[in-house]
This record gives sequence, C-alpha cells and structure tokens, in this order.
Amino acid sequence: MSAQLPDSLRPLAERLFGERLPLAERYTGMLAVAGPERGLIGPREVDRLWERHVLNCALLVEAIGPDARTLADVGSGAGLPGVVVAIARPDLQVTLIETMQRRATWLEEVEAELGLGMEVLRARAEDLHGRRTFDVVTARAVAALDKLAKWTLPLVAEGGELAVMKGSSAAEEIDAATKTLRRLGGVDPRVEIHGGSEVEVPTTVVRVQRRAAGSRKGDARG
Repeated sequence: MSAQLPDSLRPLAERLFGERLPLAERYTGMLAVAGPERGLIGPREVDRLWERHVLNCALLVEAIGPDARTLADVGSGAGLPGVVVAIARPDLQVTLIETMQRRATWLEEVEAELGLGMEVLRARAEDLHGRRTFDVVTARAVAALDKLAKWTLPLVAEGGELAVMKGSSAAEEIDAATKTLRRLGGVDPRVEIHGGSEVEVPTTVVRVQRRAAGSRKGDARG
C-alpha cells in the first residue's frame, strides 16, 4: 500500500495546497501509517487517501469565504477535514473538536509534528454551546443534517456559516432538516459541488448561513 500522491492528481493538489503541499504529503504519510493501526481509517483506505480523503477535504476550502478567520471541525477524528483545511488555509485559526481521547491524542501529535497552530479540544460540540463561536463550522460523515445542525449551528457566529461535507442525499437532508435549521437561525441552505471535473468523486458541501442579529427572518429552505 502506498500513500504517495499520484501524478494524475498532482496538479489539483498543487492548486489547492500551493507551497504547503509538502505539509499535506507529510500528513498523508502519517495517516497512512498510523491510521489503520489506531483505527482512524480502514486499511483499504490507504491506497485512496489522496483522492477520497485528503483532496476531497481540500476541495472544501473553495466553500469557505476569504474573510473567515476562525473554523471549527466537529468530530474531527483522523483530522478530516480539519487538518487538511489548516494546511490549505493557513490564514484560518482551526479548532478540532473530538470526543474520543485516542483520536484527540492523534490530533495533538499531528499538531506537534506539523506545527499548524491548531487547537485541539476533547469535548462534545454541545459542551461548547454558549461558550465558543466560530466564523465557519464544518464536519464530515458525522450525522444526518437534522441532527448535525443541533450540534453545530449553535457554534456558528451570527453572520457566520455552517459548511458540512455530505453525500448524494444532501438535498434530501436539507428538506428533512428545514424546521431545525429555521429554529436555530439557519438560513439559505444550499448544496455545492466542488472538483467535479478534477476528481472521480467530487466534494458535496451543504452551506447554511446563521442569521445575524437584527436581520430579517429568512426562509430556511433558501
């Protein structure tokens, strides 16, 4: 098994990571070795770490506005997408929120090795409600949007945005979560596809704005 960046994907990796591509390669190498051993990824995922995981997460940065300064990754696990975003967007202060000690320890080791300036919090997202907010909150493969919104939208600063990675059922998940999004101040939910012409499986992102104080109450269906 190899975690080497395929030549066919190098142009995309260079576009997304720029001069920080070597950091992405170091992280992918760490994950290829420690991931299966520590239960962070399945052993079959090593050969497709770049396309299905690292670049899939890196494409998320296209959905993050240039003015964002803080980002939280809820249920960060192996560091996908939080670590990848921290590499691709060094202007962001990234906080990784993870409940499991062994995964939080791994994330701390990644930070110590790569020096990305990330904050690692061993906590449930709900424990931070009313205590912390971020310009952008993201998550990948954590839960259906209706449940996920209850954990994540309270962490989004007013006027900020939820940007979560989803699969082919993204539109249906928005429909199912309409009432929850509206109740939590989520407006203008929409689905975006990134990397459609560059990777076999493009990145699907659901973006939801959190209504700013004093603004008109919008339609949570967008």
